[in-house]
Amino acid sequence: MRNASTMALVPNLSPHGWRRFLATTALLVATVAWWPQAAQAQTVQLPDFSEIAERLSPTVVNIRTAERRGGTASGPAEIDPNIEEFFRRFGIPMPNRPDRSPGPRGGPGGPGGPGGPGGGDEEQRQRGVGSGFIISADGFIMTNAHVVDGADEVIVTLTDRRELKARIIGADRRTDVALVKIDATGLPFVKIGDVGKLKVGEWVMAIGSPFGLDNTVTAGIVSAKQRDTGDYLSFIQTDVAINPGNSGGPLLNMRGEVVGINSQIYSRSGGFQGISFAIQIDDAMRVADQLRTVGRVVRGRIGVTIAPVTKEVAESIGLGRPAGALVQSVEKDGPADKSGVEAGDIIVKVDGKTVERSGDLPRLVGATKPGSKATLQIFRRGATRDISVSVAEFEPDRPTRRAAAEPGTPAPVAKAAIGLAVSDLSDAQKRDLRVRGGVRVDAADGAAARAGLREGDVILSLDNTEVADSKQFMTLAAKVEKARAVSVLVRRGEWTNYFVIRPTR
Repeated sequence: MRNASTMALVPNLSPHGWRRFLATTALLVATVAWWPQAAQAQTVQLPDFSEIAERLSPTVVNIRTAERRGGTASGPAEIDPNIEEFFRRFGIPMPNRPDRSPGPRGGPGGPGGPGGPGGGDEEQRQRGVGSGFIISADGFIMTNAHVVDGADEVIVTLTDRRELKARIIGADRRTDVALVKIDATGLPFVKIGDVGKLKVGEWVMAIGSPFGLDNTVTAGIVSAKQRDTGDYLSFIQTDVAINPGNSGGPLLNMRGEVVGINSQIYSRSGGFQGISFAIQIDDAMRVADQLRTVGRVVRGRIGVTIAPVTKEVAESIGLGRPAGALVQSVEKDGPADKSGVEAGDIIVKVDGKTVERSGDLPRLVGATKPGSKATLQIFRRGATRDISVSVAEFEPDRPTRRAAAEPGTPAPVAKAAIGLAVSDLSDAQKRDLRVRGGVRVDAADGAAARAGLREGDVILSLDNTEVADSKQFMTLAAKVEKARAVSVLVRRGEWTNYFVIRPTR
């Protein structure tokens, strides 16, 4: 017989009720056991940057630059009053201000100072503040080219407060990478990370000197990779707070490895607005290696100007997907011209490496050693072919001559069904444009006008077929299905591009 206490603890349930009771009890026990583990797991996932900041801060330096100016040089640039008030409230010395304290060179009016005895025609004026990071124990430091550009003197401040003069080993404006050297040994230096393993959404941190405030740590995530904002660069986009003075500092992953150099911000106000860009460290190291060995960056070139391939162009010419680089013009007697590359070609591969975006082409060709051969895979009028090109060394681009209209241009022929009236090119115009054929647009309306064609354009191909003269053009245009979009390769001034003429819906 059960006693009263037992009866109070055990419910009097039917067999079905007992099963529900036991199931509910088991779920409750499991929930109670799981809850602390789940809470602990959530806490563990939150990033802690303290260890990385403590370990890596000694590898990050403050870079101060100065330039010499004549005695009539203007004073320091005006500083935002709000920023000045911020520094005043917290008792922080204003960055980018001349040192007014007495010292070996004297203060205002003192010996060696402007206006004092012995003052010469030149004064040294602080020009800017940036950041950098040590990449070797013997004092090589990487930073941005724009941090040291135009500087007569570069001062590096270490975390132990030592100030050392640095010499500029080399700077490359196109990639915005510079290498400077201080005379020191046994320095702590960074470890270089693998950008290929960096993922969108991954936590990253920056160390630098925003507004001259040394060793400031900020953090965020990788917002995007492969952002094309320059000829020879693809950037890492982050939401790490980057401000003036952070330029040249390292972007670090959670393993404490450098994956980028903080270089640019996107801003309408001049201050940080949640979008910052870092140069990929693999690109930067390739530049730094050349700066260290030869003092400059040697790049390959093939002599073409390019543009992106849009989705509608890719579909209309049968390319399939919007990839590659559209050749808009070919430099006369340049490497590409000598090898048979033509305006309107789409370069889809370089030495077997796919050109996903047009910005990939300058990087792939630029990384090719001048004097060597490169194989270009191009898409031309519906088919691919390989062309071997002798890569030359990069030099400033030479302008392409514009084709001027000539008196005595043949009268327009009848207007085609796609909304174009065209006429033949003279032999002189063909020589000037360096084309074998083509027709000049004398009028455009309807679908052609909506597509962006206009008088003076030169049509080189229609629907992937090369145009020789106006008669052939009219024959091709008459065969175009009225319900189908058609691609037109057009030369306009110095540029060549595809236009897609769509029928009226």
